Amino acid sequence: MYDYPLEPDWSTEEIIEVVGLYNAVEQAYEEGISSKEFMEHYRAFTSIADSKALQKQLDKAFEEASGYSIYKVFKRSQEEEWVKL
Repeated sequence: MYDYPLEPDWSTEEIIEVVGLYNAVEQAYEEGISSKEFMEHYRAFTSIADSKALQKQLDKAFEEASGYSIYKVFKRSQEEEWVKL
């Protein structure tokens, strides 16, 4: 079990959206996910974490906590219709 990296100034709705992305990444590693579904979560994430620096910081923190990389799932989703890592 691990904690999701979140920003203290995010609203409840923003936290729900970002946790949705983390869940999608977990699904990509554990079961697989369609690229379309993942990208819907990813777009919501990038609208909330709207700087590349923050996105990279959150990805690094999430990977350190979970072993799962947002970036790797994102790259695979650009190449294939179904992502399973």
